[in-house]
Amino acid sequence: MKRHRSLAVPLLLAYVLLAIYATLYPFAGWRWPPGISLVELAALPWLRHTSRFDQWANLLSYAPLGGLLFVAVLRTGGSLGAALGIGLLGPCALSFALETAQQFLPSRVPSLRDWLLNSAGALVGVVLAWALQALGILERWHALRERWFVAASAGAVALLVLWPVALLFPAPVPLGLGQVFDQLRELAEAAVDCTPWADDLQELISPAGSADAAPLAAAREGLGVALGLLAPATLAIVVTRPGWRRLVMVLGAVLIALLATTLSTALNFGPEHALAWLTPATLPALAAATLFAAALCLAGPRVVAAIGLVVVTALVVLVAQAPADPYYAASLQGWEQGRFIRFHGMAQWVGWLWPYAAIAWLLARLARRE
Repeated sequence: MKRHRSLAVPLLLAYVLLAIYATLYPFAGWRWPPGISLVELAALPWLRHTSRFDQWANLLSYAPLGGLLFVAVLRTGGSLGAALGIGLLGPCALSFALETAQQFLPSRVPSLRDWLLNSAGALVGVVLAWALQALGILERWHALRERWFVAASAGAVALLVLWPVALLFPAPVPLGLGQVFDQLRELAEAAVDCTPWADDLQELISPAGSADAAPLAAAREGLGVALGLLAPATLAIVVTRPGWRRLVMVLGAVLIALLATTLSTALNFGPEHALAWLTPATLPALAAATLFAAALCLAGPRVVAAIGLVVVTALVVLVAQAPADPYYAASLQGWEQGRFIRFHGMAQWVGWLWPYAAIAWLLARLARRE
């Protein structure tokens, strides 16, 4: 089969990283499992009592992985047999390795049942992807992508696909992604703990805001919302072919922003507060960002890429300066507990890294010759 720049490849890489995070979270307390030899590590225990939710989660979480791997192998020139074999065996091997690694974490419980459910989920994903290939749907998707997007757009399209997932994780500012500085500060403090310069470093990198600090002014909050919408909108304009399709992509970004942020608010604070994020500051910001993005549809891709780079960088800087919010902290605690722990890890990491991946892609786009 002819090789293509497949969207499945960057999505597959992102999904593998997120699967590793969700399986090994919280990455703390590593130790050799007591009473287990090196050979016995491969003998996963069978857990009799697991919730129905966990069983379905283990089954369905690996279905996209199997499907993406099947499509990635097929679209990059592999044969149908190779796509079937790798699409099934790859997730099985990954799941087995992660379940084995869980034995080194006292807070995680490895299970042979989980591995079998993961493998069954990968099989489901491979079969569904095979059916899509047999029905010609994958070829029609490729043709549609060729009509809508420019060449070498797989990375940006993958970021656009992941953007709604990032919005589901609670943010200090609506649509404000990239709030990773607290985690980096904690890592830096832990690295120099019990050293002579620990106090000096803590004073240097201590956050400006606190839980009782004043929230962002309405103008800065509105700016954060506008930048949060313009970031994916500019990315979409750069990779979409000129014409009405660009405007459709911009309007689609607006719709996704409304739906994903409303869903995130409902998950965090209850359905009765689902629209609480639509404040007098956010509504004008959304309107202004939509009009500005619509105007950018007439500009060249390199100009839009340069503007997008400024937009995403400004968004990261603004989010870093947002003070801590007690409601935001409570929301994080709720996501880090209970059934949402796996999805929490996925949405959290996407929300943290999305702006930086967008910056990297835009820099590469500007460096590339036309």
